[in-house]
Amino acid sequence: MYRVVVIMPIKPYEELTIQDNFIFQKVMRNKRICKKTIERLLGIEVADIKYPEEEKAITVRIDSKGVRLDVYVNDEKGTVFNLEMQTTGSVDELTKRIRYYQAMIDIDLLEKGQSYSALNDTYIIFICSFPVFDGKLHKYTFREFCEENFDIKLDDGTAKLFLSTKGTENDVDKPLQDFLDYIDGKITDDELVQEIDSEVVTAKNRDEWRREYMTLEMEINRREKAAMDKGMAQGMMKTLNSLVKDGILTLADAAKRANMSVDAFTKAVAML
Repeated sequence: MYRVVVIMPIKPYEELTIQDNFIFQKVMRNKRICKKTIERLLGIEVADIKYPEEEKAITVRIDSKGVRLDVYVNDEKGTVFNLEMQTTGSVDELTKRIRYYQAMIDIDLLEKGQSYSALNDTYIIFICSFPVFDGKLHKYTFREFCEENFDIKLDDGTAKLFLSTKGTENDVDKPLQDFLDYIDGKITDDELVQEIDSEVVTAKNRDEWRREYMTLEMEINRREKAAMDKGMAQGMMKTLNSLVKDGILTLADAAKRANMSVDAFTKAVAML
């Protein structure tokens, strides 16, 4: 049984913030800001970064689920940094998503005939505007280790991080706390925060990006109306799922438009 899906406008351009993927991606196209953000989130120094593609999308097979990454950059050593803004989602869905992103990135990185040792080191970072796991920490870093001996690390070159703006513990330094507070809507006098906020204002005043966003809204509404004209709730679900696959909607946005939870939407789509 499918729920009734109501066509609704996407968020007005004037109301977008750093939490919205469209603005987050545009701001992180500023090389200086992106580099400083990576350094802030990981507590490391990066000599330089480059953008291998304007917008990184990975599809392995025509019938497989592709991914469109928010921010994908390399440093001078070839290390891959993938930053994703997450505003909704269950821990179960996010952990499976980050697993899939890791697999897709690895497949994309390794060319046919290359040795597995050629795989780049990777950092996948989910910036979450809600509590994750136990809800206490601001930062959760995961690496592979041996259950029988915690001193033995797999050392496969991967790291997965979940950052939460809703942590309650005093577990991160002030610069990272200032960054997370900004994501949560609180502006401080921190230099990077001020620079990001200024870039957000600049982004929202660029006419070409406003037109791009409006074109995005029209495409979403066009596809939804086409499905609704067929009078099929199932058709609407397929349309929303295609918008997710094409990177036009996030899974959370699609579920919201279907008046469903992310888990319920995922299960409904799996039954199509």
